[in-house]
Amino acid sequence: MHDIIERLGNLVRADVRARCHAQGVRPVQFEALNYLSQCNRYSDTPQAVAEYLGLTKGTVSQTLKVLEEKSLLLKEQDSNDKRVVHLKPTARGLQLVGQVTPSEYVASGIENLPVKQQQETVMVLQRLLRAIQKVNGLKTFAPCHTCRFNQRRENGHFCELTQEPLSEPDIRLLCREHQYPLRTETK
Repeated sequence: MHDIIERLGNLVRADVRARCHAQGVRPVQFEALNYLSQCNRYSDTPQAVAEYLGLTKGTVSQTLKVLEEKSLLLKEQDSNDKRVVHLKPTARGLQLVGQVTPSEYVASGIENLPVKQQQETVMVLQRLLRAIQKVNGLKTFAPCHTCRFNQRRENGHFCELTQEPLSEPDIRLLCREHQYPLRTETK
């Protein structure tokens, strides 16, 4: 199984690398921008980018600097805590993400599978990812709607961890504080 996962990863990286090169960005810069295009307001900080990508703060700092210089990223100071910086892809940055993802290799491969096999493949890969994260004590970085802290209320969604309301778009975004409900962690 390791060989299959490794080969899939290599194919995706090669495709993304070539597409990044055509857009004038390095893969690590794209990976940071791609993550920031999918994360929520609790997870759009330099520290969260470093955690998500498994890189040092120094590497991430240089990466973010280049993205900002290329007008692909904006830095915004938090309105409540001046020590916190939020990172937002610009319209140009989001356009770049759309041009590079999804990998054409993955998209064309998935499209050639019957719909039922497409769904089964996604479910198996999600289970594998969760198992790897759980066994190794890794942060899950998953959407709020799958989190144990997300509570559905009459007037919408609410995060029990941050004690803040969540919008419908919020619950679809990646969160660094995410934790699967205990009942789904063992599946």
